[in-house]
Amino acid sequence: MAAALLFSIHLSLLLAVCNAASGNITAVIVFGDSSVDPGNNNQISTIAKSNFGPYGRDFPGGRPTGRFCNGRVATDFISDALGIKPEVPAYLDPAYSIKDFATGVSFASAATGYDNVTASVLNVIPIWKQLDYFREFIDKLRSYQGEAASMNTVSEALYVVSSGTNDFIENYYTMPTRQSQYKVDEYEDFVVGIAEGLIKQIYNLGGRRMSITGLPPMGCFPLERTMNLFFGSSCRDEYNQVALEFNGKMNATVEKLRFELPGSKLLYMDVYGIWMNAIDNPSSYGFENVEVACCATGMFEMGYMCNRLNPFTCQDANKYMFWDSFHPTQKTYHILADYFMNNSASLL
Repeated sequence: MAAALLFSIHLSLLLAVCNAASGNITAVIVFGDSSVDPGNNNQISTIAKSNFGPYGRDFPGGRPTGRFCNGRVATDFISDALGIKPEVPAYLDPAYSIKDFATGVSFASAATGYDNVTASVLNVIPIWKQLDYFREFIDKLRSYQGEAASMNTVSEALYVVSSGTNDFIENYYTMPTRQSQYKVDEYEDFVVGIAEGLIKQIYNLGGRRMSITGLPPMGCFPLERTMNLFFGSSCRDEYNQVALEFNGKMNATVEKLRFELPGSKLLYMDVYGIWMNAIDNPSSYGFENVEVACCATGMFEMGYMCNRLNPFTCQDANKYMFWDSFHPTQKTYHILADYFMNNSASLL
């Protein structure tokens, strides 16, 4: 309890400083996968959904929104910390309009990746379609705010891109197509190349401030530990090594583009280190369990297998790093948002 209180006080002080440093950010605009999808998949035909309990049980009002989490995700906390609004809405949610989207919107889709093949696995929204939605959003914004104001909103927004994990877990290591075409290091280059193209397209459409998130230690997801039972349910080192290699290439690409794109403010967000630190030192973050998830048995369930009828779901998700076998808890996302603000506010 004391640790949670100290963390809350630290976060409040930190966010106050970050608000002062980042007061001119107009909106938070998001591209990516389930780590930042607030419910776009609710509106498409796919099994990759989470718009049912116990998902969302710790969201304001206890409402399942389509976030693959027990509550809010990192981009919600970042938007809140910037003093913009407490949640970033899904672009396809009919409950919202351009008035709401003008200060923040997410085009993200759970189970997608940079690679179009990844999006096709579960019939979700590919990155190219997310870019189409962004173009559509700009047109709506121009009609709503006028030419000058809308261009200011677009140029002064913070763009968060969080994707790539599914390209490996859901696609490369699961489906035969890409493995037959690329060695894993070649596939890393292929995916980073797509990410580079996305950054350039956002820039060409007016975006200047971008945070590109690297891969977490995906070999330590509860699902991967379960698949590694033969080795005592430890992290899958091969997957973690790929994540590190990919992250090095992504970081180098972001550094290169920072100099190539005039006026851009590009940041590489290294989530791998803080994830591993929490896994190695759980008590420092107030976690009691970082190996299995809160929902159901915590070993392999996500999506429809993580439902309110399962009797094993934990009572207090704050003690867990993972909510389901693939996705973090709200508390973990809060920690990641804290890390982002602490390391990036002065550069925004």
